[in-house]
Amino acid sequence: MVGAEPIATPAGRDAHQATSLARPRRGCHHAGAMPHALVYSPRYRCDIGAHVFPTEKFELTLAKLESEGMLAGATVLEPTPATHDELRLVHTAEYLADLEQLRWTPRTIVSELPLTAEIVGAYILAAGGTTLAAREAMARGCGITVGGGFHHAYADKAEGFCYINDLAVAVRVLQRDGAIRRAAIVDLDVHQGNGTAHIFAGDSEVFTLSIHQEMNYPVPKERSDLDVGLENGVGDDGYLRVLEPALERVWAHAPDIVLYQAGADPYRDDQLGGLALSLDGLAERDARVLEGCAERGIPAVVTFGGGYARRVEDTVEIHAQTCRTALRAAWVKRTASR
Repeated sequence: MVGAEPIATPAGRDAHQATSLARPRRGCHHAGAMPHALVYSPRYRCDIGAHVFPTEKFELTLAKLESEGMLAGATVLEPTPATHDELRLVHTAEYLADLEQLRWTPRTIVSELPLTAEIVGAYILAAGGTTLAAREAMARGCGITVGGGFHHAYADKAEGFCYINDLAVAVRVLQRDGAIRRAAIVDLDVHQGNGTAHIFAGDSEVFTLSIHQEMNYPVPKERSDLDVGLENGVGDDGYLRVLEPALERVWAHAPDIVLYQAGADPYRDDQLGGLALSLDGLAERDARVLEGCAERGIPAVVTFGGGYARRVEDTVEIHAQTCRTALRAAWVKRTASR
């Protein structure tokens, strides 16, 4: 494939298979289905200094999946950076110039990361990775980028731990290329996807859903098409109870693709979150999103988003179980009427 090539996966780690809240798993592969694709680059990991954001989680998650044999039937591809023209579909020329020249300006100063060539390069590469995963999803049913999900970046400024909004870039590139018309972004990070909501505000073709902890960053929040702000301490049952009707709104939008921001930070032991989901609850969350897409024949892209558990092993396990669910889900063939 142009812009991608299979890569060797890192050495494996001890396997750990999380249990999940019991629910029948449905869907079957159509004849001739292609294996799902994972997109990964070792350059996703970059030096951000002493920080709560563990950029090593990308490499560790892929290694865990490899050690479990989960990659045996999958294709692992290495992305190329998003081009300037692709980035300009979302971000302003002035902001991109700041990043290119590593300038601290009102557009970059609100970032909570250093501003180095290595870091900026990693974010531009992640945008290329999410775009590649989206293209692969259109062909295979599902594409997983082992990274990405930088939903706080605005069109004209950085915010939080985000410089480039890879979710928005992927949607706009596929729309430009005529691969899709309508999209949905299902953002289940503990923090609202404010940058994504702002970028797509007023765009009837892109439905934005954010289920997040209300009393948490960012403040103030933007307006998504559907925001579900949860009280502090909400656990598995309360979370899953609001997820189902929210997803019905997504399905009603009839998207050509779903980008799933599968943040690990609703976990009960996350350092930057105040929700109380268990590993089982997060696994069920993933299943309802990804199997919902699969049963409807809607291509899905997985991005990792946040994850700051006190034990990095927990963050890695949460991301790994999202990938397991995606890899096991079976996309039905889309009908000509869709």
